[in-house]
Amino acid sequence: MNGRRLISAVRILPVLALALATAALAQRNSPVHFKGLINDYTASTVKGGPWELHGVWTLDLRRGWGGSDFSADMTMSNYGTTNGVVDPAKPGNTPHVHHIVMKDATVQWNMDGCPTFAPPTNNTIGFQITGPVSLLTGNGQPAPFDPAPPQSQLTVCITGVSGVDGSVAFSNITMVLGSPASSHFGVGTVIHGVVSLAN
Repeated sequence: MNGRRLISAVRILPVLALALATAALAQRNSPVHFKGLINDYTASTVKGGPWELHGVWTLDLRRGWGGSDFSADMTMSNYGTTNGVVDPAKPGNTPHVHHIVMKDATVQWNMDGCPTFAPPTNNTIGFQITGPVSLLTGNGQPAPFDPAPPQSQLTVCITGVSGVDGSVAFSNITMVLGSPASSHFGVGTVIHGVVSLAN
């Protein structure tokens, strides 16, 4: 009797393993959608800065997660000055908007080179995408600092925390634009945001 149960269990194990592998493969082949908000400031050393940055972003991982499409729409405005010194009581000067699109960006399942946070996120949870922007506007037209077709590289990192009660697996996003867009946003400027949806 025990021998029959053992044989039945041994027969069921491969079926169970196949079902689990199929479920994992189906999940990987499904597109994944992320979206959220951008809320940050540049350093005061950026020309005309500090700039206030607000906006929304979306990211779609393609089937098989071999590529991704990212877009961000955001406003920028700086502060006025009093006697040549930046005055936080005078926000909203020189307002303008940017649309940033990156198509077919490479997905990297590591966080090498991504910014850190305080308190820290768990950098083993997350991924990054990198590639050239396909659209970069200033008030709806090609951005004067990177005219069409744009040449700037963009790196987007998404990370979070796992294994901690009450944690959010995907919580943070960062954007870093390379040259020539860095002449406007600031060399090495990390633009921070929040992940509001991951499904």
